[in-house]
Amino acid sequence: MTTSFKPAAEGLRTRFFQVIFESDTPLAKGFDIALIVAILASVLVVILDSVPAYRAAYGPAFYWLEWGFTLAFTLELALRLYCLDKPLGYLKSFYGVIDVLAILPTWLVLLVPGAQSLVVIRLLRVLRIFRILRLMQFVGEARLLVEALKRSTHQIFLFLFSVFMLVTIFASLVYLIEPAEAGFSSIPTAIYWAIVTLTTVGYGDIVPVTPLGQAISVMVMLIGYSIIAVPTGVFSAEVIRSIRADRYSDEACPGCGHDRHEKRAKYCLLCGTWLDEETPDPREEPDASPSNDEEAPA
Repeated sequence: MTTSFKPAAEGLRTRFFQVIFESDTPLAKGFDIALIVAILASVLVVILDSVPAYRAAYGPAFYWLEWGFTLAFTLELALRLYCLDKPLGYLKSFYGVIDVLAILPTWLVLLVPGAQSLVVIRLLRVLRIFRILRLMQFVGEARLLVEALKRSTHQIFLFLFSVFMLVTIFASLVYLIEPAEAGFSSIPTAIYWAIVTLTTVGYGDIVPVTPLGQAISVMVMLIGYSIIAVPTGVFSAEVIRSIRADRYSDEACPGCGHDRHEKRAKYCLLCGTWLDEETPDPREEPDASPSNDEEAPA
């Protein structure tokens, strides 16, 4: 894992740092895999504990598993802070906040009497699911997706803004056309209907009753089918561009000018010219022509 954090000192802390924050050794990879399994298992326990039948049958087991995962994640966080030169900097980072939020709800039960009955506390336990976001740091290809998402943010934002303006226009028309008894009591309610219709979800809780309103509904649904794939196309194009940028070099061939070569390529794909202009071509033989001082053979 690439990180800007540094180990606190040589010795035991450095060894802990190499295992916890890096993934280039078998021990570090084993730690990463074990952490991923623990994260997924803890999320599964929280999900199953939310089912009344499972809670009634396995409530005590879920309780002790929850505390086991909490203690394990607390120990992991303590080791992370122990091996860093600036532990407070990690706590302020994105993953540091996730680590704290993942263990805070369970420990809060000990400080607040009767906290088990609070819905808020039970909901806070679900925040542990955000630890799954840490899986991103173990996937090398995630960098390509993040870069593509950053480059497509502007286009997607403009698209969503245009869709919102279109939704507002259609919602205002339906609000003026449909009676309040049909459920269109306000423009925000009509906007809700327009979004549900445009995304082709169709809850059916608000339905136009006039012919003109139904015609607008048909138009909104057809527009939804037409434009719903636009963000996907924009993002896919940026992903392809990121893959090409990561794999191919834009350096032009000195022989033919072709500029689409893999970064590891040594020779041009089209004309075979040596691409590295700073070093000589190893295929070229030393000049073996006779010098001026030597007489050419008769």
